[in-house]
Amino acid sequence: MIIPDRWMALAFVAGVSLMMSLCSTAAPVRRVEEAEFGQMPDGASVRLFTLRNASGMSARIMTFGATITEVQAPDRHGSFTNVVLGTTNFAAYRRFPAAGSVMGRVANRIAQARFTLDGVEYKLAANNGRHHIHGGPKGFGQVNWEGQALPAGEHSGAVRLTYHSKDGEEGYPGNLTTSVTFTLNDEGELRLDYESTTDKPTLVNLTTHTYFNLAGGGNCLNHVLQIPGDRYTLADDQLIPTGEIAPVKGTPVDFTQPERVGARIDQLKPRMNGYDHNFILGGNGKDLQFAARATDPASGRVMEVRTTEPAVQLYTGNHLNHGGLALETQHYPDSIHHPEFPSIVLRPGSTLRSSTTFTFSVKP
Repeated sequence: MIIPDRWMALAFVAGVSLMMSLCSTAAPVRRVEEAEFGQMPDGASVRLFTLRNASGMSARIMTFGATITEVQAPDRHGSFTNVVLGTTNFAAYRRFPAAGSVMGRVANRIAQARFTLDGVEYKLAANNGRHHIHGGPKGFGQVNWEGQALPAGEHSGAVRLTYHSKDGEEGYPGNLTTSVTFTLNDEGELRLDYESTTDKPTLVNLTTHTYFNLAGGGNCLNHVLQIPGDRYTLADDQLIPTGEIAPVKGTPVDFTQPERVGARIDQLKPRMNGYDHNFILGGNGKDLQFAARATDPASGRVMEVRTTEPAVQLYTGNHLNHGGLALETQHYPDSIHHPEFPSIVLRPGSTLRSSTTFTFSVKP
C-alpha cells in the first residue's frame, strides 16, 4: 500500500480540517497500543507494544527479549516498509535469540567464559566455542520482560520494559534490575534508554542486536555506511580483543567517509565472511554522539545512530547472507580482561545509564 509522504499527509489533514471544522477535528494519533504476541512455556503472556508517530512511522517492541520486531519507515516516495529483520511468528524468536533483542548482562564476548572480580573468579557458560557471548545461552534475549506503556507525550509514545536478573543467573553475581525505555517521537527518532542497578558488584554491558535492512529486503551490501570511529580494537581469529588499538585508515574497516558496505568486504576473506568489528567512538559517557549513518541509495532511507556508549560493533549478518546489518552500541568486547578499556563493572549504590537513538529520514 502506498502511504502519502509527510507533506501530502499534512496538506490532506489541513484540507479536511478546513472543510469540517464545524463538525469534527482530526483524530489524535494513538501513540501506544498493546496486544498479546505469544505465550511462554509457563503460560506467561508475551506482549507486543506498537509505538506510532504523527508521520505514520511505527515501531513494535516485544517483551520477550526486549525485542524490536518491526520498524515501519518511509522511502522517498512515502511508501512504508519494515526495515528490521523480524517475523510475526513468536516461535521463530525462540529459535533465533539475537534477532532484535537486548543483549545482557554482557553483550559481545568474554574470553575463556570466566572473569575475576574483587578477587573472586566467576565461571560463565561457554556458548561461543570456549568463550562466552551475549550473556549466555539464555541471557536477556531469551527471557520475558515486564512491559508498561508510559503516558503519551505531545509528540512521542513510549514503553518501559524491566527485567530482574537473579544473583547467579548465567554465572553472574548480584541481583540486577534493568529497564529499557523505548520512545518513538515525531522526528522519526527511536530512542532506547537503559538503566541498571545491582546489590553486588557485577558486570553490565547492554546493547540491542537489531538487524537493519533499509531496503526492506535483499542484502545490506549496497547500503552506504559511515562510522566516525577512526580506531578499532584488534581481535584474534576467535574475535577476542588482543588489547591493541589500531587505526582504521588504509584498512577495509575504514568507514570514516561514506562507503558501500560491500565495497571491500572480500578483503576480509578467508579469515572472515564479513564485518564483525568494534569501532571506538570515545565520548564522555553522558552526551549523545554520532556513531553511524546508513543509507539505502535505492529507497532513499537513512538511519542515523547516536549513543552515549564509547563504541559501536558493526556486524553484517555474516551467517544470514548479509541480510541485515547490526550497529551494536556498547563498551568494548572482553573489557573485564583489559583494564585499559572502559570499565563495565557496576557496583551497589551506582546506576548504569546509557542511551542510543536510531533516527530515520529520507534522502531526496
